[in-house]
Amino acid sequence: MPNAGIFADVPAFVQGLSFTDLPADVVAQERRCLLDLIGVAAAGSRTRAAQIVNHYAATQLRSSEAEARMLFSGRRASPPGAAFAGATTIDSLDAHDGHALIKGHAGVVVLPTLLAMVDSGAACDNREFITALVQGYEVATRAGIALHASVAETHCSGTWNAIACAAIGARLLGLGNGQIRHALGIAEYFGPRGQLARVCDSPTMIKDGSGWGAHAGVTAALLARAGFTGAPALTVERDDATPYWNDLGARWRIREQYFKAYPVCRWAQPAIEAALTLQRAANFSADDIEEIAIETFAEAAALGAGCAIPNATDEAQYSLSHPVAAALVYGQVGAEEIELPRLADPRIRRLLAAMKVIEDAEFSRRFPAERWARVRITLKDGRMLASEPAIARGNPENPLTDNELRAKYRSLAEPVLGVGRAARIERLVDALHVDPAALRPLIDHLMEAPC
Repeated sequence: MPNAGIFADVPAFVQGLSFTDLPADVVAQERRCLLDLIGVAAAGSRTRAAQIVNHYAATQLRSSEAEARMLFSGRRASPPGAAFAGATTIDSLDAHDGHALIKGHAGVVVLPTLLAMVDSGAACDNREFITALVQGYEVATRAGIALHASVAETHCSGTWNAIACAAIGARLLGLGNGQIRHALGIAEYFGPRGQLARVCDSPTMIKDGSGWGAHAGVTAALLARAGFTGAPALTVERDDATPYWNDLGARWRIREQYFKAYPVCRWAQPAIEAALTLQRAANFSADDIEEIAIETFAEAAALGAGCAIPNATDEAQYSLSHPVAAALVYGQVGAEEIELPRLADPRIRRLLAAMKVIEDAEFSRRFPAERWARVRITLKDGRMLASEPAIARGNPENPLTDNELRAKYRSLAEPVLGVGRAARIERLVDALHVDPAALRPLIDHLMEAPC
C-alpha cells in the first residue's frame, strides 16, 4: 500500500516533524490534552500510589549523571525514574484521555516522558515541546492499534505506549535513523506485557501499566544512544502493521482522543450517563430506588468483578457498579466520589446490594469501536424505568466543550494546587504555542510539589 503521509517511515517522522507541520486544530487539541493531563496529575499526586512511586523513584531510581524533577513532587530521579513516577501519578486517577481503538491511553506517558527529558537537560523550546507532545500521541496511538490488531488478548497501555516514550526520547536526544529503530525495538521488547483483564477483574495500583511503559521507553532511548541494539518493533515494521503508519503527517490521531467526564474507567461511563439521564428525566432520588439493572458490553460488565464493594480508590475507579451508585446518590462522579469516606456511604452500599449487571450481546459486538449501556431502575412505588442506550460523553463525535474541560481541570487542580497556582498554569498552557517564555515557568509549576 503506498505511503499516503508526508513522512517515509517512523524514524523520519520522529526526526522530521516540525511545529509548522501541525494544523491549527491539532495544536488546539494538544492544548486541551495538556491541560486535562495536568489537572489529572495534580489530583493524582494526592493518591497513595503516587506517594509510593515518587518515594521509590527518589530513593531507588537515581542517576549519577542527569536527573529530572518528578511531576508535582519536586524530588529528583533519573529520567526513566521521573517518567515512571509521573506516568504512575497520572494513571493513579483514571480521568485522563484515551482512544477507543487502543482500549487505553497515550497522554499518560507522553507528558511525563517529555517533562523528564526536558528537565534533565534536553534542548527544547515551546514549539518543540508541543511538537514532541503531538508526536507522542501519534506514535502511541498507532502502536496500540497495531498491537490490538495482531494479538487476541487485550494488553495494558504500557505494552505499546512505551514505544512513544522511546520515540520522544530518541527525538530529544538527536538519535539517527538506525538508533531510532533500535530504540523502538528495545521499548517494544522491554515494555510490560500485562493482561488488562486481570486488573479489570481485580483492581489495584498496577492500573494500566503505563508507569513501566514510560520507564521502558525512556530507558530504550538511552540504551540506543549508547549503542545497545534491539529487534525490530513488530508493531511498527511488520508488513501487517504498515496500514497504521503510512499516513503519518496526513491523519492526526490526536484528534481522535476522548476526554473523560468522570475519573473512572471509560467502560463504566456509558452506564453513568444512562443512569443520570434517567434520574433527571424521571426526577427520583437514590432513596426511591428498589432495584437497578445495568446492561452493557462484556468488558464493562467484568469491571470490579472481584470486589463488588470497593474499599479503596483503585477498586472504585475500575468498578462499574460503584460509580453508577455514586452518580445516583450524589448526582455526579468526581474525585471525592471515588475516595473515602464516600466509598463507605451506606446509601451507595444499599444500591450496590440492589444492583445486577447483565451482558448485552449487541453491545458486546460493537465493542471496542463503540461502548454502550442501558440502565433499568425499579422504584419503591412500583414504577419501572428504562433508559435509552447511552454512550459516554467526550468522544470526538460528542465532545466535551472547552468550558467543560476547563471546569474539569479546575475541579481537579484547585483543591490540590490552590486557585492562584492552578490559574497561572492554565494561562501558561494557553500561551505556550505563541510565547517562548511560557515553557520554563510552566515546567517549574508542574515539577513543584503542592503546597
